[in-house]
Amino acid sequence: MNLNNIHNVYFIGIGGIGMSALARYFKFVGKNVAGYDKTETPLTKVLGDLHIDIHYDDNIDLIPQGFDKVDDTLVVYTPAVPNSHSEYQYFLSNDFEVKKRSEVLGLITKDTFCFAVAGTHGKTTTSSILAHLLKEAGTPFTAFLGGISEDFNSNFLFEGADYSVVEADEFDRSFLRLFPDVACVTSMDADHLDIYGDHDALKKSFQEFVERIAPDGKLFVRNGLPLKGITYGIEDDSDYCIRNLKIQHGAYIFDLHTPDATLSGVKFNKPGKHNLLNGLVAFAMAEQAGSPRHRLAGALETFKGVQRRFSYHIKEDNFIFIDDYAHHPAEISAVYDAIGEMHPGKRVLAIFQPHLFSRTKDFADEFAKSLSKFDSVALLDIYPAREEPIEGITSQWLLDKIENQNKTLIDKSKIMDEIKKQNPEVLVTMGAGDIGLEISKIKKELDHAH
Repeated sequence: MNLNNIHNVYFIGIGGIGMSALARYFKFVGKNVAGYDKTETPLTKVLGDLHIDIHYDDNIDLIPQGFDKVDDTLVVYTPAVPNSHSEYQYFLSNDFEVKKRSEVLGLITKDTFCFAVAGTHGKTTTSSILAHLLKEAGTPFTAFLGGISEDFNSNFLFEGADYSVVEADEFDRSFLRLFPDVACVTSMDADHLDIYGDHDALKKSFQEFVERIAPDGKLFVRNGLPLKGITYGIEDDSDYCIRNLKIQHGAYIFDLHTPDATLSGVKFNKPGKHNLLNGLVAFAMAEQAGSPRHRLAGALETFKGVQRRFSYHIKEDNFIFIDDYAHHPAEISAVYDAIGEMHPGKRVLAIFQPHLFSRTKDFADEFAKSLSKFDSVALLDIYPAREEPIEGITSQWLLDKIENQNKTLIDKSKIMDEIKKQNPEVLVTMGAGDIGLEISKIKKELDHAH
C-alpha cells in the first residue's frame, strides 16, 4: 500500500509505547491522526497536547468524522487488542485497510537504510543509544523507540529520512515484517512462550529475522549467541570488544577495540554490564552510517538514558532509589548485578510487579532464584496486561518459591508503608506493568522523608 495516498490514520491502542511513536510520526508528516485506548496515561496526554483526538470507550460512534472513509483511512492496531473489540471489528467488516503496528513500521522504513535492534532484552536502551549517537554525529535519521529517551524526552525522533532506527520486536513474530540493512541481536533468552511454545521455536524465529537482512547488510551478535555475525563482548575475543574496564565515580572507563582500531579512555555512565554491551553494539552499528569514531565515542559518554531503564530517582550517600522495567528473570539478575557493582555492600529492598500470568508460570523458578538474591523482596499482584487469570498462578504462589525469608506480598496502596518499615539503603522497583505510574508518588514521599 502507498502511505502517501492515505490522509487519515486511526489507532486502536494508541497509548502503547510503540503505537504512540507511530502516531507522532504520522502527525509529524501531516496526516490526520486519532485513536482509542482503554485508559488515559501520561503518554495519551502528550498525544492529546499534539491535538490528536483520543477517546477511552470502545464505541464506534466515537470514531471522529472523516475516519469513516474506507479509501482514505489506515487503521493500525496492537496485538494487545482483543478480537472482540467492536471498533476493530467495525473496521475489519467494512473493508478498511487494517494493519498491525509492526507491518506499518516495515512500510515506513522499507525505503530507508534501516537499523533494526533485536533481542529478548536491551532493545529499547540499545536503539536509544544508537539514536543518540547518530544525532550527535549529525546523521539524518528517524527513530521509533520503545521507551522515552531521556536525551530527547520522546519515543520518536525525526532528524531526516535517510536512515531509520527501529526495535525489532520478537513478540508475535513482529520483527519478520521489517527490512533491515544493519541489525543486531542482543539476547535470545526464552520468553513469550505463550506465543512460541518453546525456546527452540523462539530461536528459529530469530534465525528467520536474520535472513531478512539485506544481502549486503551486516549483523552484529553478542558473543556466545548461536548466530553467525560480527561479534561484540567484554574482555573476550569479540570483533568489537571492551577491555581494561574500570569503574570511577559511578561511571565505566575502558578501551574500545574495533576490528582495526583502539579507542582509549572511553566513558559510559549507565550502570550494568548489560547496558555497557548495549552501548558497544550501538557504537558498532552507528559506525555503519560512516560516522567518525571519535565523535561516536564522545557521544557514548553523554548518553543520559531511557525512562524506567535503571533510572536513578534519588541518589544520595545514605539512600538510593532506582526504577527499572525488568520483567524477566535475566533482567532482574542484571539489575541485581548492576546495583552490586555500583553500590557494593548496601542493603537492598526490591519491589517487583510480575507481568503476565503466562510469563510468571513459565519462569516461576527462575524468577524465584533471581529475586532471592536481594536482601528483601516485596511482591505486588500479577499485572495481567492482555491476559485472563490462570488458575493457581498468583503472586503468593511465586512468593512461596522465593528462598529468601525476607519476603512479603503487598498491595500497591501499601508500597510506602513497606518502604518506611524496612528503611533500606537502596530501593529498587521493577516491572513492566502499571508500577511505573507509582514512581513519581514514591519519589515525592521519599523526598519529604530524606
